[in-house]
Amino acid sequence: MPLEPRIGSYDHLQGALGAELTLVEYGDFECPYCGAVHGIVQAARKAFGGNLRLVFRHFPLRASHPHALAAAKAAEAAAEQGRFWEMYDRLYRHQTELADEDLIRHARELGLDLDRFRASLGSRAHELRVRDDLASAAASGAQGTPTLFINGERYRGPLERDDIMAALARAAVSTVP
Repeated sequence: MPLEPRIGSYDHLQGALGAELTLVEYGDFECPYCGAVHGIVQAARKAFGGNLRLVFRHFPLRASHPHALAAAKAAEAAAEQGRFWEMYDRLYRHQTELADEDLIRHARELGLDLDRFRASLGSRAHELRVRDDLASAAASGAQGTPTLFINGERYRGPLERDDIMAALARAAVSTVP
């Protein structure tokens, strides 16, 4: 199944809009597999540089990860202060520290306005954002985390560094005119 909906202004994007490669990650900040893939995503960002655009969509698996929704909302609260990607990286680096007091500490260490962050955590808009991302995951055929899409097509290979990097390299070659 292709990615639904297509990437838009509502997405969290990192990288050049005109990049030849787009990697979309449906992730859960508490998922250990997502944590492992985060390192691979970081390596891909470094290896492909300006040729890679990264998109993140929330897919908290609340039944097995009790802090996943709160972490997703914390990332959205950080986004309101222009710091989504810093919080994204921090949450993945500190996956065992996602209780409410940990989220506040992460915000403090990122230099966020804590009053604004705390107020934002309870925002219904963040829950709606996560719900929209979950609906997008379902429409795209994602059933678990992490689920990756490369240039709009679901990546079905092993979630190993060499395999993902090779798939990105193949996609880069196929986009060359």
